[in-house]
Amino acid sequence: MTAPTGTPAAEGRRVRVTLRKARDQRGLTQKEVAEALDWSTSKVIRIENGSVGLSVTDLRALLQQYRITDDAEVERLVRGVRASKTAGAWWQAYRNTSPPHFITFLGLEASAIRIRQFQGLLFPGLLQTAAYARVLTAINSTTEEQANRGVEIRLKRQELIAEDGPELFFIIDESVLHRVIGDVAVMREQLLRIKEAAEHPKVVIRIMPFSAGAHAGMKGSFEIFELSDEPDDYALLLDRPDRDVLYPDPSEETREFVNIFFELEKIALPASETPRVIDARLRELEKEGRA
Repeated sequence: MTAPTGTPAAEGRRVRVTLRKARDQRGLTQKEVAEALDWSTSKVIRIENGSVGLSVTDLRALLQQYRITDDAEVERLVRGVRASKTAGAWWQAYRNTSPPHFITFLGLEASAIRIRQFQGLLFPGLLQTAAYARVLTAINSTTEEQANRGVEIRLKRQELIAEDGPELFFIIDESVLHRVIGDVAVMREQLLRIKEAAEHPKVVIRIMPFSAGAHAGMKGSFEIFELSDEPDDYALLLDRPDRDVLYPDPSEETREFVNIFFELEKIALPASETPRVIDARLRELEKEGRA
């Protein structure tokens, strides 16, 4: 395990993954660990799934159970726990007004070295203009303040698009280009934003054409966070009609959707075609605006 270099969410996740792997290697169940430490089984479960914080004292107790005694490894894990409690990240300011899983999502997204996203309904939040985002946040907000906060967070997330930021791979269903959010002016600005983003060296935008027919992306939109170059170091966000589902640690679900994304890449239009498709849609909008 490397020394802490990422966000609090990423560091806490790395410690949890290490602990879970160590327990599996020792052949211990969560219940057996809990009984040995005179804890409740639910405490071990909550530590492993990240729903509660981990103290250095509890970390050392777990390391003793798992026979991890190497001084350098112990110290790295201790630093990871301490780093996970750092409150300097920008999204901490929204803790009191956002659900915990959304704060975790923001931390994971900011920690990723690569992000892969398929969107079948809307333009990805990382690529939305303020006007486009405002129409969407207003739908699920009960106050103007809440809607404005949603736009503010969405625009803050977009600071990831930078020369030293993560690699970003987007596949956008062609229907998204035709779903008018707001009015023609909002859509025109949004489409121009996609063309601009596609020119960024860290961004790849591809369109899933209508001609592709049925495909695995029709299961729903999703976003994959690759958190390191280590194998299978992924987190996953699934867009659902009622509420998004976050998988912060490697799982069968993360592996499944990584494979789905790679399959979608095989049938999406090449990135070089994206400006042509956008321009064609812009011409249609221009005609619609004059109608």
